[in-house]
Amino acid sequence: MLDHANYRIAQGHSIAIQRAQGVNDNMKKPHYHEFYELYYLESGSRIHMADDLLLRIGPGDFLLFPPYSMHYSYGEKDVPFQRLVLYFTPETIALSQDLGPLSQKTHLFQTDSQHEIHQLLCSLLREETRKDLCYQDAMRFLLNQLLVTLLRRPEQPAAPLPPPENRMSDIIRYLNENYTDPISLETLASRFYVSPSHLCREFKKHTGSTVIQYVNELRILHARWLLLKTPKSVTEISRDTGFANISHFNRTYKSVTGMSPRETRQLSGQKSDSFFGPI
Repeated sequence: MLDHANYRIAQGHSIAIQRAQGVNDNMKKPHYHEFYELYYLESGSRIHMADDLLLRIGPGDFLLFPPYSMHYSYGEKDVPFQRLVLYFTPETIALSQDLGPLSQKTHLFQTDSQHEIHQLLCSLLREETRKDLCYQDAMRFLLNQLLVTLLRRPEQPAAPLPPPENRMSDIIRYLNENYTDPISLETLASRFYVSPSHLCREFKKHTGSTVIQYVNELRILHARWLLLKTPKSVTEISRDTGFANISHFNRTYKSVTGMSPRETRQLSGQKSDSFFGPI
């Protein structure tokens, strides 16, 4: 599924929205953005891996991903779905109040504001499709109205997932909290009382990647943020994100992002996103 809204953000737009539908459209690997994403499911069902959680959502449920939040989604076999996805940059937020917790972690909403949120998203989609006089101003107004609505409504705790998915959520949480430590498949399987082969199968099913790939991408996500946002040296960042040596860090960084750490550092203060992917 092509993510046209993502491409519009990459081209310099500050707000982009897209409606899409599909079946058996699953992500290839976890990814993140340098902007906010609101994912609203209109029909069907989806399972989202967000940060260290696995969340099952249904019609009317929606997720707000802050910048740099690792996420991934997939559906059960042959189950069709339709969704709206809204991307917006932090610069478009014009509220006097900070987004607070909404900017710190992924939030799931299943509240009585569903209808209002859906109407605002449809209005945003109409404005972007119409592209007439002042449509960009209208989109910024609607976006901030939507954010005010979210700030006034409580999020809904995620519904419990079946035991195997709960265990996978625990494994993902452990990796997110301990990615700087040495991690092997054998020790991870032993810690969670499963065989390495079973862990490999289940982890691939739920995340689209192997354990080592996931850990490396998680480390690189944090490394990239440190390169862009802090004055730490490449050597320090390599050590702080769990790499045994600078050579391994440089190779892994280049394979994941397509550029070297030093090239990334040169992007400080500029808009970039190397983790485009289907939603």
